[in-house]
Amino acid sequence: MSDCSGRIGPISGAMNGSGRRLVVWMLGMVMLLLAGCAVAPPRNIENACSIFDEKSDWYKIMQDNHKKWGVPVHVQLAIIHQESKFTHDARPPRGKLFWFIPWSRASSAYGYAQVLDGTWNWYKSKTGNWRADRDNYKDAVDFIGWYVNISHRVLGISKWDAESQYLAYHEGHGGYKRKSYRKKKWLMEVARKVKRLSGRYRSQLAHCKDRLERGSGGWFF
Repeated sequence: MSDCSGRIGPISGAMNGSGRRLVVWMLGMVMLLLAGCAVAPPRNIENACSIFDEKSDWYKIMQDNHKKWGVPVHVQLAIIHQESKFTHDARPPRGKLFWFIPWSRASSAYGYAQVLDGTWNWYKSKTGNWRADRDNYKDAVDFIGWYVNISHRVLGISKWDAESQYLAYHEGHGGYKRKSYRKKKWLMEVARKVKRLSGRYRSQLAHCKDRLERGSGGWFF
């Protein structure tokens, strides 16, 4: 019938009332399929150039966010990769009751940036972006820029320091001040992984920066 390229197979039969209803139904199904393709994660999330080749509007969104909040694109990408692997409706897995009954989730974290309910409400109240949704890429990216900017202002963390920014992102500003992450070796390793990924994204973007800028009409660094 259709794939993510939007190709539609042939429709046989005369265009009588039944045929028209069939066409309308098939078009509706195609639109739903294409909508699903639009929010699907990029096929290669390990390469920044591949991500933006597939999701060209994301480059402009993240450029604009860099201009607004001063957070480098490669840092934004690394945080989203760690939090959701670019899955728009990501949630923590459900726990198990008696090892087999699906139970509650570990937290209310949701969306590209895995933001908790309370933190998202805080963001909306402070920015006035009341219509923001956590499963909207632009809104999630804006949240990351806003939060990283606060971490820079309150905690003095460089916006280019992906490792420390991720620790503050995960533990909250109070937790970071208390250095709660020092008791979590696994988290410190995750933060180092975010730093490595951020550096790799930055190197990759250096090779496709000019091409991406020609497509978006903007600037990057």
